[in-house]
Amino acid sequence: MSGLTVAAVALTVVCTSFLSGIFGMAGGLILLGVLLIVLDVASAMILFGITQLGANGWRALLWRRHVAWPLVLPYIAGALAVFALMKVVAFLPDKAMVYIGLGLIPIAGDLLPARWRPDITRRFMPFACGAVIMALQLMAGAAGSVLDMFFQRSPLDRKQIVATKAITQVIAHACRIGYFGSFAIADDHLLPWWTYAGAVVLALAGTTLAAGVLHRMTDASFRQWSRWLILAISTVYLGRGLWLLIAPAG
Repeated sequence: MSGLTVAAVALTVVCTSFLSGIFGMAGGLILLGVLLIVLDVASAMILFGITQLGANGWRALLWRRHVAWPLVLPYIAGALAVFALMKVVAFLPDKAMVYIGLGLIPIAGDLLPARWRPDITRRFMPFACGAVIMALQLMAGAAGSVLDMFFQRSPLDRKQIVATKAITQVIAHACRIGYFGSFAIADDHLLPWWTYAGAVVLALAGTTLAAGVLHRMTDASFRQWSRWLILAISTVYLGRGLWLLIAPAG
């Protein structure tokens, strides 16, 4: 990557971590989309995973008193079950599929009738959530909007939502790094170590800056802005994915 590209990616990491620090999502969608422009799928997924692991880990630490811990263990069980299955399959998506997944999954989730949307606090839902999110993370790149769907109908407040989602995403991104790392090592596509270290530092900075904004938001504005932000980003990515299918060399 050129110096200008590195600077652009660094700024994107800070801004998207700030955004995710407020809403617990959305920033990851933007960051992965930008990384896919300049990197191959496996390299983008690893850098994205390490960056988001740092951001979500720090977010979980900042809001640790608000984590709904009874939901975490069954979520981890569901996620690891699907991760083990996907390791056997060893499927690597192309860029078009990842962009279409990033765009289509949030839109489909928003169109789902309210009565069908799951509540993560209900029985068996944490396990199901972990399984679904892990499958989508590895096949379509990201599933933050689907994860959000499990939380939006729950009785949890905005701080509990952000804190608990951060813990679940630490698990998801650790698995993402392990999964796509095997492809990157095989193809010699690993980036220099300082790239990963710098991205984590920038992610922590953006996450820290967001805490004050989240404190001042109301639960209603949190949910409203989350929805519109995700739909706007998803529309752009769906168009990008369809364009790559039509004109792969573009």
